[in-house]
Amino acid sequence: MITLEFVRRRAEADARTYGYYLHPDQDFLKDLLDGLKRNEERYGYPSCPCRLATGRFELDRDIICPCDYRDPDVAELGACYCALYVRKDLYEGKTPIQPVPERRPLEKQARAYGTSVEALFGKKGETKTTTAVVKPIPSEVKLKLWYCRQCGYVVFREDPPYVCPICKVKREMFAELQVSK
Repeated sequence: MITLEFVRRRAEADARTYGYYLHPDQDFLKDLLDGLKRNEERYGYPSCPCRLATGRFELDRDIICPCDYRDPDVAELGACYCALYVRKDLYEGKTPIQPVPERRPLEKQARAYGTSVEALFGKKGETKTTTAVVKPIPSEVKLKLWYCRQCGYVVFREDPPYVCPICKVKREMFAELQVSK
């Protein structure tokens, strides 16, 4: 059984490793940690408590906490999307915590909802007000082998991470490895 204390310790250890802090409001933090705990019990992995997960690891890989978007969000805006992880100045109250725009691509968001981008968001420049038609989630995700040209880290997933978890270079440093059969 996963405990809230285990989830907290794991998040604190990750925050320390990368020089981040957990959200300073303890009630808000408890809600986020509880969401991670519930998602891990539900899906078997701690998907972001602020995003809709599909329950399919290969589709949710980019939103497993800490998500792919955390490092660029904290670097640019001071906090991750759900504000679980924050910079020191925000933690200390020197800078207010502001909402962080969603960085997850629209295609991945639509896939999580089991619909198309147009059904969810309308065409470019138009506001969507009608109800989306739900379509089945694609059965196959095209996984690729990605190689970090900086440190050699290799990962098998749909897209390369936004930031290499080993050497912290941006995704542009990843190259797809072609596997011959």
